[in-house]
Amino acid sequence: MAGHIQDRWYKTETAPDGKSTRVKTDRHGTGMRYRARYVGPDGTEKSKSFPDRQKRLANEWLARIEADMSRGQYIDPLAGRVTFREFTERWIAAQTTEMTTQSSVVVQLRGHAIPYLGTRPLGSFQPGHIRDWLSELQRAVPASSYRRVIYNSVSTVLNAAVDDGHLSKNPCHARSVRPPELSRHRVVPWTSARTFAVRAALPELYQPTIDLGGGCGLRQGEIFGLPEDEIDLAAGWLHIAYQVKVANGHLVFGPPKRNKERDVPLPNRVAQVLKRHREKFPAVAVTLPWLRPDGPPVTKRLLFTRVDGTGAVRRTDFNTRIWKPALVAAGVIPEPKPGERHQAAREHGMHALRHFYASVLLDAGENIKALSQYLGHSDPGFTLRVYTHLMPSSEGRTRKAVDSMYEAVDSAPDGPQTAQGG
Repeated sequence: MAGHIQDRWYKTETAPDGKSTRVKTDRHGTGMRYRARYVGPDGTEKSKSFPDRQKRLANEWLARIEADMSRGQYIDPLAGRVTFREFTERWIAAQTTEMTTQSSVVVQLRGHAIPYLGTRPLGSFQPGHIRDWLSELQRAVPASSYRRVIYNSVSTVLNAAVDDGHLSKNPCHARSVRPPELSRHRVVPWTSARTFAVRAALPELYQPTIDLGGGCGLRQGEIFGLPEDEIDLAAGWLHIAYQVKVANGHLVFGPPKRNKERDVPLPNRVAQVLKRHREKFPAVAVTLPWLRPDGPPVTKRLLFTRVDGTGAVRRTDFNTRIWKPALVAAGVIPEPKPGERHQAAREHGMHALRHFYASVLLDAGENIKALSQYLGHSDPGFTLRVYTHLMPSSEGRTRKAVDSMYEAVDSAPDGPQTAQGG
């Protein structure tokens, strides 16, 4: 057995005749009687005290320690006493991820995990605690997709706690714990009529954002971060290398999502729109820090700036003051009552333009791999999962092929009609 049990109420002394006798210590009858002691893997002594008449429990505890060591599942008791809040805050401080990503994770953990799980010592976590937390989370966060994101963040923290020796296994991985389900919502792309109705409702300064989103598949931040020197009108290409984003409340320049720069075909009609836009609204030099509020300054001549032309467009301001009123004017969402805000329009945000772009390309027969590249997805499989229901079906292609054949025959000078008339 690892270690030994010390009886702190008695000690062994050797009498003058050489015989050993047990005598009471000064601690006899007070405090914990037994102290289980062992040397941990780090070479330091560990111990745990037990009251009178619980020597058996002390032995069982030491036996479990020995078994955990032999299985490689040993957890230092001191490490196990670190709370979820303490460990999570240290984990957050040590993150090296992009600041905007880090900010969203911080909001998830501090807003929805720490208030419920924060005081629990890591070594005490059981699957039941995660199940209870998920039940509370379901009441607080209606959207299953966002609950899944929060759950994944908590699981990531607990994975790190396992790696650092604070608990033996991640309770989120237990078979009895069911993560929030992924959203089964199918993308329903806008129609051309709706897309151009919203375009017409926007101020003229921002109307080309529809063309860049719906005609080139750019994200909102990429539209607002598009510099004029990344537009090649002659060759018909856009190079997507920048976006405007928010980091700790401040606007910054950053690379596209997942640092995935890309080239996107620039259709002639969209190129004409951009050319006219630049003639009427010349690009404005905007300086923002790179990636972080304290990052190095970067200056780019942007196609779109604030209405007063003094700086980059902040997404939240644009959505509230410009985008949603345009949705109202186009009949997409209702006019808010006096004193109320516009209806939440998550499925009708500017991201809807990317779905429209994808539907147009797929309907025209473009392949998933090319679409994935133009959208800036890291995995064509993700693109396929999102848009597979928009791809023309085999029966649809069959009908179209046969109908096209009949149309060709019908239009021929010596087609069926001519033969019947002979």
